Amino acid sequence: LKSNLSEMLFAIRPIGNKELLFLEEFFYQALFVPPNADPFPRSILDQPNLANYISHWDSRPEDLCLLAVSESEIIGAVWGRRFDEHEKGYGFVDEHTPEIGIAVEEAYRGNGIGTALLEAIIDDYRQKGFSKLSLSVDQRNRAINLYKRLGFECYKTDGTAKIMVKILKTY
Repeated sequence: LKSNLSEMLFAIRPIGNKELLFLEEFFYQALFVPPNADPFPRSILDQPNLANYISHWDSRPEDLCLLAVSESEIIGAVWGRRFDEHEKGYGFVDEHTPEIGIAVEEAYRGNGIGTALLEAIIDDYRQKGFSKLSLSVDQRNRAINLYKRLGFECYKTDGTAKIMVKILKTY
């Protein structure tokens, strides 16, 4: 998929085996830091409740990660993984629903990259036969507007976090 939104040319493609460090980097970037707060230490990714998002990546058939690439630079990523009752993600709905996450390099935000990445992963999971997707977002995160625009609806609120779900129409 090639896109030319706001004069920005980029491609979306699956992550390669040698690019898994990019998944870790974008996952770290996706952690919401409230305004005026210090960023999390990188060691936060070692906590079991966060490590389960990316550890042993591609060991589950429904693990999916797509990258946005402009020229040779990786500028964004979207990923999804299914969890079970014993290893819940923050956006856990049920064992049949992949939970997705997304991050776009700050310098490239506002160019339609996030929209294109989300539409691509939604389409991929729809083609794989999944009936819905979930995500967790802090209600102070402006990305919540993007999720709503793409059809995600609030499923549950937990403190400042919202679990959102998108029903996928299968054809």
